[in-house]
Amino acid sequence: MTEELHWLGIAELRSAFEARKTSPVEAVEALLRRIETLDSNLNVFVTLDAEGARKAAQVAEQDIIAGRQVGPLHGVPIAIKDVIDVAGLPTTCQSKILVGNMPSGDAASVAQLRRAGAIILGKVATYEFALGGPSFDLPYPPARNPWNVDHSTGGSSSGSGVGLAAGLFPGALGTDTGGSVRNPASMCGIVGLKPTYDRVSREGVFPLAFTLDHVGPMARRVADVEILLEAIEDRGGPTASRPPTKHGPKQVLSDLRGKRIGFVRHFHERDMPADEEVAAALETAARIFGEAGAKLIDVTLPPLEEFSAVNRIVMQAEAWAVHAGWLRTRPQDYAKLTRQRLLAGAFLSAEDYVQAQRRRRRMIAEVETVFRDVDLLLCASSMDPPCRVDDAQEIARTYPRQARTPFNVTGHPALAMMSGLSSNSLPLSLQLAGRYWDEASVLLAASVFERESGVYRHRPPLE
Repeated sequence: MTEELHWLGIAELRSAFEARKTSPVEAVEALLRRIETLDSNLNVFVTLDAEGARKAAQVAEQDIIAGRQVGPLHGVPIAIKDVIDVAGLPTTCQSKILVGNMPSGDAASVAQLRRAGAIILGKVATYEFALGGPSFDLPYPPARNPWNVDHSTGGSSSGSGVGLAAGLFPGALGTDTGGSVRNPASMCGIVGLKPTYDRVSREGVFPLAFTLDHVGPMARRVADVEILLEAIEDRGGPTASRPPTKHGPKQVLSDLRGKRIGFVRHFHERDMPADEEVAAALETAARIFGEAGAKLIDVTLPPLEEFSAVNRIVMQAEAWAVHAGWLRTRPQDYAKLTRQRLLAGAFLSAEDYVQAQRRRRRMIAEVETVFRDVDLLLCASSMDPPCRVDDAQEIARTYPRQARTPFNVTGHPALAMMSGLSSNSLPLSLQLAGRYWDEASVLLAASVFERESGVYRHRPPLE
């Protein structure tokens, strides 16, 4: 088992600990060896807390031997995106602006991970302030896609996606304002969930856009995403809008009989025509869902261009409110791409922002109307496979070609996962969205697809 410890997921590790087949100390040491071997080429870690992880693993191991069970993540190593505070480790947001910035304590989600028994391995790469892009003019190099290190990882939770795909850790936290959990999940071939807005506290997370930001779990398997979500969801803090509900795969169901899935074909067929392989993989996914008992229904939502415009205006206006002071006094300390994207907010008016929010409310109502007739939505995530990381023109072309922003605008839960591999062995993806607070149905459908398609068996050629 020692050689393969790095590929064990959260649930598998917990079972191995309980059966005394391995221990938290062995797991942490195996991951640290793999990080030492691979990370010089992948650039995942901004801050690796090897000694802290070793000490926490020793404590967890002693607890397990003594029969003390702390929680569902007891002894499991987890990585944290470097916009989320971890006590004792800097939160840099991958930016010169915040080099050496030390938080006063853990973010609420990190504190909950610790209460569940998790071991924090360290802070991992992000696009600068969760916005910029794969920039080469920052204090830290951009993360590299383990399927092909010349290709983009997606962002902004880039380190989380890369590290999971490369077997550097079994679980991670990311953030998602316009798709930043689901983009690297799509590009790196893992599973990323943006929960319902307000389901997970944003306390201790550096904001990008207050009304669009989400914290989300990321892992290689759907069941592990579920475990992470249960650990981090807000159970009564200032952002908790309603009590948590039960989740999916664990509950029973092995098929989708009785589920109605709305297929949003116009996103990838008319609004933003997708790469042929992406489109073909979506058709295959629809067939798999149908064979698992679901009823597929073509549905229509507002056009992608409208969702994108509303998301862009709200994000740029709110991000300007966060960064205006530094942009006026330290503009040279931002990466060029980040600065360009942030400065656009300076030219928006109050009227622009208010009108975008008014249109947003109408779009939410339109999506809610569709959810009266279906339980889930199936649509594209990325419209293209990953492009080269050093091709600025192609990054600029493909970056907005996605269908993730609609669910930041509306706040519905949405999950991205691998749907297959392209002809040049890069991940393809799909997206599932659900009703508010119904992560259970999203996770169920994702787990059924995972099982029936076998996509989880694909691994990057790193060995």
